[in-house]
Amino acid sequence: MGLSAMDTDHPLNVGMVGMHGNYGPNVLTNECDLLIAIGMRFDDRVTGSLDTYAKQAKVIHFEIDPAEINKNVHADVAVLGNAKDSLTQLLPLVNKNEHKAWREEFDKKYDEEYKTVIKNDITPTKPGLTMGEVIEEINKASGHKAVIVTDVGQHQMIACRYAKFKQSKSNITSGGLGTMGFALPAAIGAKMGAMDREVVAVIGDGGYQMTIQELGVIFQHNVPVKIVVLNNDHLGMVRQWQELFFDSRYASTVMTNPDFVKIAEGYHIKAKRVSERKDLSATVQEMLASKDPYFLEVKVEKEDNVFPMIPSGASVSDIRLK
Repeated sequence: MGLSAMDTDHPLNVGMVGMHGNYGPNVLTNECDLLIAIGMRFDDRVTGSLDTYAKQAKVIHFEIDPAEINKNVHADVAVLGNAKDSLTQLLPLVNKNEHKAWREEFDKKYDEEYKTVIKNDITPTKPGLTMGEVIEEINKASGHKAVIVTDVGQHQMIACRYAKFKQSKSNITSGGLGTMGFALPAAIGAKMGAMDREVVAVIGDGGYQMTIQELGVIFQHNVPVKIVVLNNDHLGMVRQWQELFFDSRYASTVMTNPDFVKIAEGYHIKAKRVSERKDLSATVQEMLASKDPYFLEVKVEKEDNVFPMIPSGASVSDIRLK
């Protein structure tokens, strides 16, 4: 799982790699002649099958922890040390090159991904709300300046794919640890540490209930964090795997949820629920304009999947767009 959101203002950032990463970066990893990895663990969520991962490429691995070198992927050149210090010394020695033809390959792959996946995620025409369009509304209403804190699951992948940031220290996630329940307490900490920043916790209905009691901290200390629960009444990521790889034999993934709005109101936190597209934009704007804590539940489609997707154990070249 790669974790840097794509910023279209920066032409050299072509998206994230990994199981739900962007199409071009994944496919073209297996076509590049040089792979430069900076602080990268080469875990299975990024590499897929190691037997087929970037076998054609020379690998330069910048890493502070020597235990990570050659652990999963052989490094032709290992540069040990603080990556910022190493790059500062090496960059003046690198010759400038536009690599125009190579960058055009990423553009082609992005166009294909946009038509097949991204357009339907952030500007859908179907009746049900998507997680992607909620993230897009948060982008617009915050001017891309909000700190986005994610929990674990489909919403985490969608947020990492579509949240856009204009400053550093804006994307907080438990990453590959898979820590359901992470977002709410992490968002409280983020807000207390940066009261001048707008902090939005994006959480699924499953993970939210694992630390829902932290609403007490928000109420007692009046922490003006914004909470968005993307509710599909499922443990969505597990349900997606059951649909795609186990013939939709759902087991223990359907959620019988409480009334999240009433729970938030019980803690004297302003709360709203949105289930129709016509109400989404104005409610997100109201939430971000509030100077107080705010809870927003968005009812999204129950059986919407996150694509692209690399099936477990498959090659990054086998990434699926649908």
